[in-house]
Amino acid sequence: MNLPNKLTVARMVLIPFMIFFYLANFIPYGIGKIVALVIFIVGALTDLLDGKIARKRNLITDFGKFLDPIADKMLTTSLLLLLIVDGTIKNPYGVIIAIIIISREFMVSALRLIAVTKGQVLAADIWGKAKTMVQMIALPVCTIYAYMLCCGFNIWGWLVSTFMWVSYLSLGLATVLTVISGVNYIVKNRQCLADK
Repeated sequence: MNLPNKLTVARMVLIPFMIFFYLANFIPYGIGKIVALVIFIVGALTDLLDGKIARKRNLITDFGKFLDPIADKMLTTSLLLLLIVDGTIKNPYGVIIAIIIISREFMVSALRLIAVTKGQVLAADIWGKAKTMVQMIALPVCTIYAYMLCCGFNIWGWLVSTFMWVSYLSLGLATVLTVISGVNYIVKNRQCLADK
């Protein structure tokens, strides 16, 4: 359990706190959503840090390769579902996006488990990292939009509208990258599915 792996575990520990504060409507002025946003950003920063530290100090482990993508999925999927549940991302778009993203994660995770049974560890590739990076940008923008809706920023309609369109466009890009990265990951590692 080296430092990068501790940061990965810490990212997972932050998730219940993020969920609690996002849903804490009893906290006035929508402060709960701001706290949830800060927690998400801290979690995203640990994702950047653990990779840099692992590479710089040569602390890359199979445990880290396996757990780091799972922690990313848990963090981003949790916030995505919260945004869908409270109506920030309108349906049916929210449901469609969630189905695509979660299905991709299930398929990639299943492929990783198959690889483990064959003594292999499949690390994330450039497309997967790009997908994660765009999600890490899109979801905070959506959370700010959720905060605006929660606090009734009607007097700044143009600002709310801008955040709405940026939210939807960035989530759309994240969804496209999710599909591309999922297909690329399976095609690139298809040898794991071959029987000996």
